[in-house]
Amino acid sequence: MCMKRMIAWIPLTVAALVTVSSCTKDPIKNLSDEESRLYITNRDSSANFASYKTYSIADSVAVIENNSFSGDQATAADQQALAAVRAALESRGYVRVGRNQSPDLGVNVSRLYNTTTNVVDLNNYWNDYGGYYDPYYWGYGGYGYGYPSAYGLVQSTEAMLSVDILDLKNAPVSRTIRVIWNGLIRGSGVFGSDAMTSGIQALFAQSPYLKTVQ
Repeated sequence: MCMKRMIAWIPLTVAALVTVSSCTKDPIKNLSDEESRLYITNRDSSANFASYKTYSIADSVAVIENNSFSGDQATAADQQALAAVRAALESRGYVRVGRNQSPDLGVNVSRLYNTTTNVVDLNNYWNDYGGYYDPYYWGYGGYGYGYPSAYGLVQSTEAMLSVDILDLKNAPVSRTIRVIWNGLIRGSGVFGSDAMTSGIQALFAQSPYLKTVQ
């Protein structure tokens, strides 16, 4: 299976629902998990989605960690995500068939984890507390406080859910498996079973062109 991803697609369509309260000082820091999520879709503008009739989907979810495939999983939440994709495609007229039945489309669902490590200057942390100490207590009125150089490593992981739709119908002629549609969910709590289902519904809702002719 071709695991390469296309990056030269049309501009992204981003849909995000953010509720801002007038009495909140910093609404960005007080978003719920649902409010933090972004739903991003890409499509190949040359693809005629109505020309595809059938699809096949993997029965497990691929786990990608720092751009490396680490295996397939089928947790309860994964199964709900796969069911949500199947329901969305079938509501658009596509018919599910087996991999050995020459499907027009192939569908992959993946969990993506991207872990980064950053160096943080801890001097900034300690300097925030300089005003709490009284230099007069030690007999050095008017003196400031000096802190030794200190740096720390902070590691963070971003989790995303990705749905890729591949053009298998034209692969024998073009000798390339093209990704003609991709949906990506970013934000907090994206791997909860309810979040996966509602997120996938949101991706398809902002892709009305993704349908076939009955």
